[in-house]
Amino acid sequence: MSDNKPQPERRSAYRAFQDITTRWMDNDAYGHVNNVVYYSWFDTVVNGHLIREGALDIHNGEVIGLVVETQCNYFAPLEFPDLVEAGLRVAHLGRSSVRYEVGLFAKGGETTAAKGHFVHVYVDRATRRPAELPHKLKSVLEALR
Repeated sequence: MSDNKPQPERRSAYRAFQDITTRWMDNDAYGHVNNVVYYSWFDTVVNGHLIREGALDIHNGEVIGLVVETQCNYFAPLEFPDLVEAGLRVAHLGRSSVRYEVGLFAKGGETTAAKGHFVHVYVDRATRRPAELPHKLKSVLEALR
């Protein structure tokens, strides 16, 4: 049996970065950021990037991304008042789906304190049926590969 234990990754494994400011309420009773906050950061990093790049219109776009899978591995604690640097990349790009991978780094850290992924299936806003990725969205996602 091989040991497939997840390992931290270096900054160079990610294509785009975004700073995240921790908040007092992010810490749990043990003095570090609670695990549920990491998933919120994943959403913020991905959707923030897509909006800034003009690839996602959350109010009027014809397609929306629905999360169908998510996962996170933790390697080192983060805590308030840390500044977190989030790295983003695309690991898989399909006709209507994409697997985003996010690495979270303590400010200036060289390896991930946590890393994870989630899969969006893009669907027609009205019918909620899978829809082909629009050209602009696909172009922005290709740049993250």
